[in-house]
Amino acid sequence: MGDTFVIEAHGLTKRFKHVTAVDGLDLSIRRGEIFGLLGPDGAGKTTTIRMLCAIMDPSAGTARVAGFDTVKESEAIKQRIGYMPQQFSLYGDLTVLENLTFFADVFQVQRQEREKRIARLLEFARLTEFKKRRAAHLSGGMQKKLALACTLIHSPEVIFLDEPTTGVDPVSRREFWDILTELHLQGVTLFVSTPYMDEAERCSRVALMFEGSIIVNDAPERIKGLVEGELLELRPDDLRRASRLIADLPGVLEVQTYGDLLHVFVDEAARRAGEIERGLREAGIAVHGLRQTRPRMEEAFISLIRKRLAGGGE
Repeated sequence: MGDTFVIEAHGLTKRFKHVTAVDGLDLSIRRGEIFGLLGPDGAGKTTTIRMLCAIMDPSAGTARVAGFDTVKESEAIKQRIGYMPQQFSLYGDLTVLENLTFFADVFQVQRQEREKRIARLLEFARLTEFKKRRAAHLSGGMQKKLALACTLIHSPEVIFLDEPTTGVDPVSRREFWDILTELHLQGVTLFVSTPYMDEAERCSRVALMFEGSIIVNDAPERIKGLVEGELLELRPDDLRRASRLIADLPGVLEVQTYGDLLHVFVDEAARRAGEIERGLREAGIAVHGLRQTRPRMEEAFISLIRKRLAGGGE
């Protein structure tokens, strides 16, 4: 496999008593990729990351990160990776600068290198003007950026981020991803778990994880292309009745609900749009704004999970 794959896992499995959290995972992640692990809570994302970071041993299977075995050579891995867990332990009563200095000590960053790195990271995370502020007094978005800066202090070649933007506002999320994109351009490998579909769109490749297994692993555009048919979006007055009625119409492949919207996959949008509108009108259901649109990651994910459940005999 050579040096091109910086993360490799074969049959990686983790069992907790009667629960299999991760079930026979196979992964090959290239150097310099932004790899997204996407899935709902309880899918097994955190357990996967903890095994790859050599924090938790697998029940079965093997993994190598940066060329080292996660079980036999865990210390070598920890020196080469950065790991930002969901709850990163910043020290609230220390300032931004003191937190960075503390983590520089933890990772044994040499003194002559330290000041240069801290200055660069403060600028990079856009925290220079807040360096004397206590971490507890930062906004949620700034705390996440400081946590990332602390994770980067020893210049890791692979960074694992476990749902790094949960609980922060949309603007902070976007800023955080701008920083990740800059790291990606510098050639750093990023392994990001997220419940957010829009974040998955920014990854080079995405694995959809559900109940401990990977359903699909590909580029976002290809995953969206796996959904059959063309997509219509409409806002009917009676959502539940409209959904049942549309599902029985000819040419309708699948109906998904999004708030007060219905997303309807059909064999041919131009032909079926009028038929759907007519069918609803005849049933006394008003329709607002019927249009054709492109599938997003959400539609693909729901469709693939439904197929998985149907095929798995749930």
